[in-house]
Amino acid sequence: MPPIRSANVMVSDVTGRMAMNKRSYPKPLAELVSVCVADVFARQGFTSCEIVTHWGEIVGSEIAALAEPIRMQWARTRDPEDAPPATLVLRVEGPAALEIQHMCGVIVERVNRYLGWQAVDRLALRQAPLTRRRRPPRPRIDDAAAAAIAVQMTGIADESLRTALGRLGAAIKRT
Repeated sequence: MPPIRSANVMVSDVTGRMAMNKRSYPKPLAELVSVCVADVFARQGFTSCEIVTHWGEIVGSEIAALAEPIRMQWARTRDPEDAPPATLVLRVEGPAALEIQHMCGVIVERVNRYLGWQAVDRLALRQAPLTRRRRPPRPRIDDAAAAAIAVQMTGIADESLRTALGRLGAAIKRT
């Protein structure tokens, strides 16, 4: 005689099979990485990682090419509600330090506007080499367009000069 199965066992078997058949979808990499990196940014004083990851968008590409954020230094107070704004520490290469110092007010304003509250009060500059980000690859010049332009230059006898001018013309037409 077969063993008697209760209704609870049958239900759990059915839900177990349904759970095994349920498809799982991949999570976005940004969602997984932000959880891992949040502690590192918190140790550097950043309340969120957006200041570092969106630095070029916050301050503009001209300033982002000269300086990058290292940390935010918050003053220690007994009441966190009355804490003064932080000091944003920037890494700046030597020759650009004077220019960044003159643009201090603009940088503080842009960071606070991005965050939506007065989080930063002043800047502190540390002179050190920047960690360069990879530049996007230069767009390729279309060889067919360069050759077509070079063929039109019948007055130039030197073949290498005609080819170089054809590539130049193709690059100008592309932009």
